[in-house]
Amino acid sequence: MQGLSGAGLQLHALLSVERICLQLRAQTRDDVLRELVGLIPSLAGAPERQERLFQALREREELHSTGIGDGVALPHARQALPDLLTEPELAFGRHPAGVAFRAVDGRPVRLFFLLLAPNLTIHLAMLARISRLLRQASLREALLAAPTPQAVMDLVREAELQLNRPGV
Repeated sequence: MQGLSGAGLQLHALLSVERICLQLRAQTRDDVLRELVGLIPSLAGAPERQERLFQALREREELHSTGIGDGVALPHARQALPDLLTEPELAFGRHPAGVAFRAVDGRPVRLFFLLLAPNLTIHLAMLARISRLLRQASLREALLAAPTPQAVMDLVREAELQLNRPGV
């Protein structure tokens, strides 16, 4: 399965250039969600599936914001989406100024990781892993400065390599 290896779930393997937008243009939470949904290649050309995903993300945000603080949000559906996808999906978006996202700290969000999973086990593993990575202020700062999508992928890969080292 893509993104899974002997060391477990590897988020960097789920990223690709087409799943990364370094200049989100949206000005509202819902528009950010729509822009992120547009980064999922498996849903391209399927507007009804994109709308279902958008509604699932929007419902989750209405329940409780996925803005975790420090300028980061982890949009995801409340439950796994086996009817929409068969593999985990990860997309990254960066907003130049930040968007009001009802984050727990009240600050605008600039870094968005959209997490999608076909089952609950992968869903929870993705959330746990990205949350752990993004606790590192140095990674958040580097993601804000990354000049290219490839640089974002490299940063996530390096952070995961550090996480995978024994004793970390």
